[in-house]
Amino acid sequence: MKLPLIKHMVQFIEENDEDYVEETLEVLEHLCDFSSIKEEEIDVLGEMISNLYGAIEVHKEIKSGVVKKEALNNFMKRVQGSID
Repeated sequence: MKLPLIKHMVQFIEENDEDYVEETLEVLEHLCDFSSIKEEEIDVLGEMISNLYGAIEVHKEIKSGVVKKEALNNFMKRVQGSID
């Protein structure tokens, strides 16, 4: 996951609407089901999907009153904790 990309997408959600990102996720997930898609392409789509879900999670935390920087840091700590 890339924190700068998640931060950028959180800004997009704040300026527009979370629904855009959720609909984009539906399209990307649908593309992963395409029978002729290559493994490398699925990897790229998977990375994008992960970052978009991350942005939604961070945005939800911000909406609940957490400062943006803290919400981003909390999210990355959870991600790193799940890797260890």
